[in-house]
Amino acid sequence: MDRIAVISDIHGNIPALDAVVADIHKRGISTIYCLGDLVGKGPSGDKAVDRVREVCTIVVRGNWDENMAKDSEYPTIIWHQNNLGPGRLDYLRSLPMILEFEMSGRHIRLFHASPRSVHERIQPWDTHESRLSLFRHSEYCEYAGDADVIGYGDVHNAYVQNFEGKTLFNAGSVGNPLEINQASYAILEGELHSAELSPFGIQLVRVPYDIELAIRQAVEAEMPELESYSLELRTAVYRGRQKR
Repeated sequence: MDRIAVISDIHGNIPALDAVVADIHKRGISTIYCLGDLVGKGPSGDKAVDRVREVCTIVVRGNWDENMAKDSEYPTIIWHQNNLGPGRLDYLRSLPMILEFEMSGRHIRLFHASPRSVHERIQPWDTHESRLSLFRHSEYCEYAGDADVIGYGDVHNAYVQNFEGKTLFNAGSVGNPLEINQASYAILEGELHSAELSPFGIQLVRVPYDIELAIRQAVEAEMPELESYSLELRTAVYRGRQKR
């Protein structure tokens, strides 16, 4: 069987990204898909972009990636843009919205927040209809029908839900988890590019990492909004003004 690691929401946290990539490789998984938000919030967006480009097979765009690639008067955004530089900002602008493929007879659709927008936030506790809407196609989809399996990031909460014969999962956040202060990612297991129905699985993985090292790196970089970022990493509770 094929195995794919799905990561998301790195947010410039290199100790967390390194720990997750090491765990993925330890499991013998060579294919990694990234669901966006490489940058923002944490201090090392430049290193995160470079590392993701090195280890990930496919990367889709997140809301922070999109916002970072636009002109801004917000001092925090400008700080991160200066850290990234023109070449990495061009890379963020080039990222696609959606990734689709077949696995074990299921049509799988992956994106950052929703098939319609990187800014549409849907939580695991939102209405049945809002969660079901994630399975529907949009102008950004190649496949015209509803997906069988949906995976996304954005909300920094890892979960799996099954309803109406479909499966919805969130990979959680590598660099800014907001339910357990350990990095999170997902593993998909099945027959890749197969239209024949066969066994398929989704596993959520938690990886401890050096939180205090991540905070020291932010301090050394003199990163803005440091206090809220540090509290979030230590407590896994959203505290800051920055948008997830």
